[in-house]
Amino acid sequence: MSAVDRITLTGITAIGHHGVFDHEKRDGQPFIVDAVLHTDISAAAATDDLAKTTNYGSVAEVIAELIRGGAFDLIETLTERIAERILADFALVAAVDVTVHKPKAPIQVPFGDVSITVHRARA
Repeated sequence: MSAVDRITLTGITAIGHHGVFDHEKRDGQPFIVDAVLHTDISAAAATDDLAKTTNYGSVAEVIAELIRGGAFDLIETLTERIAERILADFALVAAVDVTVHKPKAPIQVPFGDVSITVHRARA
């Protein structure tokens, strides 16, 4: 499978309860996820058939579900879990880049964003 094409989702937002502090787990905060799906869209483009591509709406729902799901101490863990799940659930995705943003992180100096990015590919 050629993985030269990309499907990009940006700004998927949900409230999660991830963080090392009790108030983060109790109160929750917004997490924003971007995902780049490395795939081959040629069959879908040639046939205009959704079944021959990755349904990005379904990917977005999986990402939101994981943000809202169990609480992790680290956004590194959340990022890794999202990447693993996309590769497990969407067979046409050869590799994925996932970025998790935590714009309300408890940092004591002014900042715009904090994020973690991973790239994962099928073995």
